[in-house]
Amino acid sequence: MRIVFLGPPGSGKGTQSALLVRKLCIPHLSTGDMLRRALDDGTELGKLADTYMSRGELVPDAIVLGLIAARLDQPDCQAGCLFDGFPRTVQQAEALDQLLAERRQPLDLVLALDVDEQELFKRLTDRGRLDDRPEVIRERFKTYLAQTRPLFQYYADRKLLAPIDGTGTRDDVFARIENILNREAG
Repeated sequence: MRIVFLGPPGSGKGTQSALLVRKLCIPHLSTGDMLRRALDDGTELGKLADTYMSRGELVPDAIVLGLIAARLDQPDCQAGCLFDGFPRTVQQAEALDQLLAERRQPLDLVLALDVDEQELFKRLTDRGRLDDRPEVIRERFKTYLAQTRPLFQYYADRKLLAPIDGTGTRDDVFARIENILNREAG
């Protein structure tokens, strides 16, 4: 099963992703992790990505897609994977669709955690991390709403979107995800 996992900062996406990959026995494809690994391994794409990361710039989509393509060609991804942190924009989603179509491995499902903005703000400020200052959180929300939230409609139009109420306990949210998976399998 090939799944994209969407959700705003503080929605619990990282926690739920970990539970989901364990349940489905599929690789967790985090673009951040893949960039760090390519850099550590000294690959050509890693070196190229570092020229951007070392200047504090975003790594261009073409490089990220190259990393994803290489990862999808690994044997453990043949049965599926969970995309986390990518795509973040409609343009990236279109590029991912093309990449998957070339491999005849279309997406099966897009899980989208939905949590009220006030609850997200509370969760993030309660974490106490240095990058969770109110002004930084507001900027992250603005970026998410402008760039990533349009993916909900993009994937809804393709009949892949499964919105999930992200409030409640970790187990409550995961039970909702399992219900969606059971419907998809059934």
